[in-house]
Amino acid sequence: MSFVESDERRALRAAVADLGAKYGSSYYVEKARSGRKTRELWEEAGRLGYLGVNVPEQYGGGGGGIGDLAVVAEELAAAGCPLLLMVVSPAICATIIARSGTEDQRRRWLPGFADGSVTMAFAITEPDAGSNTHRITTTARRDGDGWVLTGQKTFISGVDEADAVMVVARTHDREGNLRPSLFIVPVDAPGFTRTQIPMEILSPEKQFTCHLDDVRLPYEALVGDEDGGMLQLFAGLNPERIMASAMGAGIGRLALDRATAYARDRQVFRTPIGAHQGLAHPLAAAKIELELARLMTQKAAWLYDQGDDMGAGEAANMAKYATAEAAVHCVDQAIQTHGGNGLTTEYGVGMLAGVVRLLRIAPVSREMILNFVAQHSLGLPKSY
Repeated sequence: MSFVESDERRALRAAVADLGAKYGSSYYVEKARSGRKTRELWEEAGRLGYLGVNVPEQYGGGGGGIGDLAVVAEELAAAGCPLLLMVVSPAICATIIARSGTEDQRRRWLPGFADGSVTMAFAITEPDAGSNTHRITTTARRDGDGWVLTGQKTFISGVDEADAVMVVARTHDREGNLRPSLFIVPVDAPGFTRTQIPMEILSPEKQFTCHLDDVRLPYEALVGDEDGGMLQLFAGLNPERIMASAMGAGIGRLALDRATAYARDRQVFRTPIGAHQGLAHPLAAAKIELELARLMTQKAAWLYDQGDDMGAGEAANMAKYATAEAAVHCVDQAIQTHGGNGLTTEYGVGMLAGVVRLLRIAPVSREMILNFVAQHSLGLPKSY
């Protein structure tokens, strides 16, 4: 593992940064405030191959890894366009299908992921179970040559933009035990409905509660093997954490860039406010925390792309924790540096607070990450 990115990855980073600059924060905020979607950016990123950098070449992708896709997410976020659906569609769903799907499923879905013409949401969270796969009540039962799904999911991102939703449900395995399995549910399937959840976060991507009322699916809607659901699930959750970390790093960079530019120019007592250690040191500390978090994200992506799922699981959780904390610190200090201007629309800093605060909660809360590290990294007794 090298701490210096390859020429190819640096070129990818620069190209995506150029694309992000073409749209920028004003584009993203205008879309969010008007209730419209970032389709132009998504479609151009797809045409340029950025959304499919991790899709195998034989299915139209770039043949790279999750580290390459994380670069795309980070640079777009750093340009002011944190696309939440990147965490879900190409990272979770495309990865699971590429690794665990049938050949028919790969041919059906992966080319669309590669060029951005297909978007898939991911549904695991439930009102009374959160993401605890042992307590989810959404079930799938065999019925003739197909399946019938019943249940409810909540806080599902981007369902109104998706062609289908990958749903985590419980099925009976060959031994009769209930285990999680994954199903691809078209959004227009009879019995599948959605209700938007009003949110205080400024984002073009909305959250939904999804209802599955006896949704009938063909057998082929099952992703991979009937008994492989748990392994398939975690194959997608590690990339989810890595991508969330990358997006948080991009937002942290954006906040610091705006804070330092303001601190260099703003004068109150004849000198730029950035010359005072009361502001310079907190910004420097935030920068250090952010760079350390980015290193852990790089490590997690490298381990995952090397096929070390266990090592990547630990690193991805640590990266997500570290990046969320660093991003919150960066945005908070950026607001403080701007003073009252930090809460104005003109300077575009205050609107970042809700986005980074969400990173402490989703896609996995900081408390559950600490539980994981205490139990699996430190060998302490399970606490929940």
